[in-house]
Amino acid sequence: MNTKLTMTLRLLAHYKYLITVVIGVAMVGFLDENSLLMHVRHRLKISDLNDQIEMYNERNEAATHELRELRLHPKAIEKIARERYFMKADDEDIFILSTDAQRIDSDKIQQDNEQLYQTNQ
Repeated sequence: MNTKLTMTLRLLAHYKYLITVVIGVAMVGFLDENSLLMHVRHRLKISDLNDQIEMYNERNEAATHELRELRLHPKAIEKIARERYFMKADDEDIFILSTDAQRIDSDKIQQDNEQLYQTNQ
């Protein structure tokens, strides 16, 4: 027992600097709150936030351009009212054509027609 303990202590004493460096690198690299791992995570977060800043700046520029257009051209207000809010003049009819692909269930239509036919008899 004593010989195993002394062998272990000698081994630790022989590699004490290597053990200290390995523990130090582990602390700095992975375990510390300012570790390299956290540094990489923060860099990725900063990159994502910068992308969001660019997106919001582009939206702001588009909205500013649209606002400037509305102030300069009164017809632009009518165009937006017609396109976005489906507003119309009193003597107009508006037809909205959708490009969405909607499936019509023919069985459902047939059932509705049968029920309508039965209620009319």
